Amino acid sequence: MHDLFRREIHFLRRPLNLASRVLLVVAAGVMVAAVFLPLWKIHLVAPQYREGLQLQIYSYKLVGGNGGQDLAEINMLNHYIGMKPLQQADFVEMTWLPFVFGVFVILALRAAVIGRMVTLIDLLVMFLYFGAFSMGNFYYRLYSYGHNLDPRAPMTIEPFTPILIGSQKIANFVQTSLPQSGGLLLALFPLFIGAAMWCSRREEP
Repeated sequence: MHDLFRREIHFLRRPLNLASRVLLVVAAGVMVAAVFLPLWKIHLVAPQYREGLQLQIYSYKLVGGNGGQDLAEINMLNHYIGMKPLQQADFVEMTWLPFVFGVFVILALRAAVIGRMVTLIDLLVMFLYFGAFSMGNFYYRLYSYGHNLDPRAPMTIEPFTPILIGSQKIANFVQTSLPQSGGLLLALFPLFIGAAMWCSRREEP
């Protein structure tokens, strides 16, 4: 047990080499770019909307396709089935999410400067927790929008959960939900951290 504890302490104190530090700087840059790029896209296609209606989700705003007109069309359709309209003001997390991204940028750069394995482990654990929380919150919002339907709506449909990733049929619409460039960059962030850990796995303190 004493030897195991000593090895763990030795691992946590292991210094980072130049390659690991560069990877952390790249990871910070990836996180900065993700703030300004779309994280997710929801696309709706129906016989009356052959070109589809598009909604892009950023860390700080909702953007409808066709110069914003698609969001108005989506909310009109939501009204007919009793679904709550999509309004940016209801997404409270959009007021603080860019700042959280900024915190991870600072932590990645801090880890590059301090240069110890323990800082990478802390950063990776915090980001994985943040990612799990964010995806869980996203799914909960989709569930709430599809299940809290107004019974007085002009059209009655069975409660549903809009799909998180992939495609599904809802009434006469086909909904497709997929991550976009910003979301893919967020997925790269922990990979860069893991690569930085791998590069310094044999460095001696």
